[in-house]
Amino acid sequence: MNPDLDALQPYPFEKLAALKAAVTPCRELAHIPLTIGEPRHPPYDKALATLASHLHELGSYPATAGLPELRQTIADWVTKRFGLTGIDPETQILPVNGTREAIFAFVQATLDRSRPAHVAVPNPFYQIYEGATRLAGGIPLYLDCHAENDFRPDFQAISADTWRNTQIVFLCSPGNPTGAVTPLNEFRQLVELADEYDFVIASDECYSELYLDENAPPAGLLEACNAMGRHDYRRCLVFHSLSKRSNLPGLRSGFVAGDERLITPFKRYRTYHGCAMSLPLQRASISAWQDESHVRANRAAYREKFAAVTEILSPVMAFPTPRASFYLWPAVPDGQDETFAQRLYADMHVSVLPGRYMGRHRADGYNPGNGRLRLALVADLDTTVEAAQRIRHFIERGLAC
Repeated sequence: MNPDLDALQPYPFEKLAALKAAVTPCRELAHIPLTIGEPRHPPYDKALATLASHLHELGSYPATAGLPELRQTIADWVTKRFGLTGIDPETQILPVNGTREAIFAFVQATLDRSRPAHVAVPNPFYQIYEGATRLAGGIPLYLDCHAENDFRPDFQAISADTWRNTQIVFLCSPGNPTGAVTPLNEFRQLVELADEYDFVIASDECYSELYLDENAPPAGLLEACNAMGRHDYRRCLVFHSLSKRSNLPGLRSGFVAGDERLITPFKRYRTYHGCAMSLPLQRASISAWQDESHVRANRAAYREKFAAVTEILSPVMAFPTPRASFYLWPAVPDGQDETFAQRLYADMHVSVLPGRYMGRHRADGYNPGNGRLRLALVADLDTTVEAAQRIRHFIERGLAC
């Protein structure tokens, strides 16, 4: 077996399962999970209808590059959404089976293990960045995201020697688990650093369409490149998905876009990888990327939930004002996130994810996830409100079942 498998840590949900197994929950209350970032809003119905009407195309092999009309639809969407001067659907767009699979595969295809292979990741982070790095023979470089820097990595604090050994920098904006949004000027600063030290920027933007202010959509990496006149998007790649935008996590549909010099070898890798998206899924994806009305309705539903939960929890928990994504990142009153999550499950039958499970400890023992929780506000409004009320009740009274 690949010896690098031994370097993989248990996934956060494995740790959570072990934590919850040690207690018995209050059975008088229905279980409410706020753990997995799986949208529970209705999937975009036209995409489902399109999928059903094209099932006969399962009789044909799909091409790795995807249908020309899908690439064109994606190019049209990303151009309009991020105000691009243009992007070539033939050379700068590649459909993929969801961002998780694509991120993992991209690291395997890109990392040069014949030289120092550091991969910078925000800390706390989406675990696939670390796992992909380890299995590609790389070394994760954890960039702490804490309240003092608005839960974003401080790229200016990294030394020149460290940059010289860095091959890939992962961004996640809006962030998982923090919801932090990277400003346009920070994207531009990172692009300038990539030019100076010759590393690739991989920007995970799968939450980009879940923003709370309808007039302030989050910026993106390609948008920053466009503003800099870099229409070849040199050293830059973005990852987008329909999972959150259109409530279609099971469709496993997304795309990568950016530098042709990254897309071309990545497409060659994927040809051998054998992971082309089936034709019915591609047809359904076209219909989803072409419609914005369901996405606006999706944002409105999250906006309502965030407002309700903020009103309930802000008197008893401190958390950054949400701007995007569907996560809340509150601090636990006593700082003991693991103990809090276990007792909350036992007393109130509500599952939350301890923040420490999303982060990694430094040599001095500091973990920027410690003392916080990730709450995924993915259920319907009434269920989400009930969960928030139970959490507040637990904090204020500490009553057991």
